[in-house]
Amino acid sequence: MKFMTLIIICASIFGYHFFKDRYATHEPVVTTHVAAEQYRCDGRTHCSQMTSCEEAQFFLDNCPGTAMDGDNDGIPCEKQWCR
Repeated sequence: MKFMTLIIICASIFGYHFFKDRYATHEPVVTTHVAAEQYRCDGRTHCSQMTSCEEAQFFLDNCPGTAMDGDNDGIPCEKQWCR
């Protein structure tokens, strides 16, 4: 009985290590290093204060109190920059 329990434990450990990476979900890593170096939250909150779609997206994603996404679809300044 003890031998069978040991075999089951060993098989479980082997199976875990063999399959853990195979079925793991790897989320894409999104970095904003370029945007973070280029832009900073400086109090601007409106599309008329932006100079590009990339800048508006940075402000929408990272800065509090922005008023650039009227329909709340995650795309800022659709009439001015992000068409």
